[in-house]
Amino acid sequence: MTGENALQQPQCCPVSDTPLDGSGFDYDVIVIGAGYGGFDAAKHAADHGLRVAIVESRDMGGTCVNRGCVPSKALLAASGRVRELADAEHLAGFGIHAAPVRFERQKIADHANQLVATIRSNLTKTLERAGATILRGQGRLAGHQQVTVRESGSGIERTISARDVILATGSEPFVPRGIETDGRTVFTSDEAVNLEWLPRWLAIIGSGYIGLEFADVYTALGCEVTMIEALDRVMPTFDPDIAKLAARTLINGRDIDARAGVLARKVTPGCPVKIELADMATKELVEILEVDAVLVATGRVPTSAELNLAAVGVATERGFVPVDERMRVLVGGEPVPHLWAVGDVTGKMMLAHTAAAQGTVAVDNILGHSRQIDYRSIPAATFTHPEISSVGLSEADAKALAEQEGFELGLVRSYFKANSKALAELEGEGLMKLLFNKASGEVLGAHIFGLHAADLIQEIANAVARRQSVVQLATEVHTHPTLSEVVEVAYKQAAMAVAG
Repeated sequence: MTGENALQQPQCCPVSDTPLDGSGFDYDVIVIGAGYGGFDAAKHAADHGLRVAIVESRDMGGTCVNRGCVPSKALLAASGRVRELADAEHLAGFGIHAAPVRFERQKIADHANQLVATIRSNLTKTLERAGATILRGQGRLAGHQQVTVRESGSGIERTISARDVILATGSEPFVPRGIETDGRTVFTSDEAVNLEWLPRWLAIIGSGYIGLEFADVYTALGCEVTMIEALDRVMPTFDPDIAKLAARTLINGRDIDARAGVLARKVTPGCPVKIELADMATKELVEILEVDAVLVATGRVPTSAELNLAAVGVATERGFVPVDERMRVLVGGEPVPHLWAVGDVTGKMMLAHTAAAQGTVAVDNILGHSRQIDYRSIPAATFTHPEISSVGLSEADAKALAEQEGFELGLVRSYFKANSKALAELEGEGLMKLLFNKASGEVLGAHIFGLHAADLIQEIANAVARRQSVVQLATEVHTHPTLSEVVEVAYKQAAMAVAG
C-alpha cells in the first residue's frame, strides 16, 4: 500500500518493539535538528509524555525560520506593498493617484529580522514548556540508538542514548560547479533574506519558486533582473499552462530579462560579477554578462554528510536519507529499528509544512500508531504577486495514472476574470486547473495562478486528502462574492462532466 492511498488508521501492534518506558535510555526520543520537522516531532513526542531531547547546532527553527520561508515572506509582504503603491495604472483604475513611493531598505530588512527573532523565540519557549530538553551543539550518530553531541562553544563531546532517534537536519542551498560565492556579490537565498543592499542589476540563476519570489522582491524595490534558466523553458517545475500565464505577469510584465536553455557555467564574484553563459545543449560559450550581483537559486541539497550514517549502515541517495511512508530510515529497502528521518533531508517535497507533517507521522509511529504520510494531499505555494499554488498530481502524472488504471481523465478550467471579487480588486488575471477521475469524480489535483492562490489551494488539498468526488463538492455553498467561487465553478464544471 502506498502513502498516497493508505488509510491512516491505527493498528493494534506498535511499530516499535521496545517498551515505551524507555528503560535504560537517557531519553525516549532524540531529535537531531530543530527546523520545522524536528520541532514538530519533538513537541508532539513531549506532548505525549515522552522524554525528549532536541539537538541544534545553529538557530532554533532551522532554514525556514531563519534563512528561508519566514524572512522571505516578510520581504515579500513589504515589497508587495511597494509594488501596489507604485502601480499607478492599477490605482488609477480605482480613481486613486498616489505620490511617488519611498521606502527604507534597512527598515524592510529590520522587519524581516524582527519576525525571525520573534518566531525563533516562540519556538524555543514552546519546546521548553512542553518539557523537551534543548541541547546546543552538533549531533551525529554514534551507533544504534546512540547520538554524540559536540557542544557549541566548548567543543566537548558526550554520547547519549535514546530508544528512538529522529534525523531532521534539513538542507542547504545547492551551488553548481563553476559558481563561486562570496556572500555579497554572489550569494544564495540564505544571504538574500538579509537584504543588505539593492543591486542595480541582479542576475538570478534558476526560475523555480526561490528565484521567482526573490525576483518579485527585487523588481518591486527597483532592481533590474536577468533570470537564467538552464532547462528549455522558464518555470520548468510548474504546470505548463499555469507557467505560461504566470510568466506574462511575473516575468514579461516586469523589468526581467528571462533566458531559457542557457547554463551559467562560470560565475566570478567582484565588481562587476562576471557570468559565462553557455548553450545548454552544446555547452559552447554564447555570452559573458557583467552584472552587479548574482543570486544562486538552483535548489537545495540535504544536510546529511556529518550525521555519520555509516555507523548504522545507512547509505544515502544523492545525500538524501531513504525513508518509507512511516518515516522509518531504510537500508536495502528494510527499516532500521528505532531510526527515523523527516524534513528536507529525506528529499520528499522539501517544504516546511511537509517536514512538520512528517515529524508528527514519525512520532505517531513511535507511539505505536501505524500511520503513513499522504504526499498527494500536501499543497505547495509560491508567494509571488499574484501567487501560484498546486496540490496533487501534475497533468502529466494524472494522464499516466489514468492510462495505468483505465479511467478517463477529466480537466476543467476556472478563470478569475469571471469572478466578482477578483474583478472588484482589478485582479482578473488568473486560472485554476482541476484534474479529476471522470468515472468516480475523485479529485486528483489542482493548479492555480491568481490572487490569494496559496489560500485557495487548501480547499482542494482537503478534498484530495479525503479522496472526495467533485459530484459531492459541487453541492457545497461558497460565500459570495469571494475568490473561493473560482473553486466552486471548477467543481460544478467537473460534476457536469462526470454526470455526462
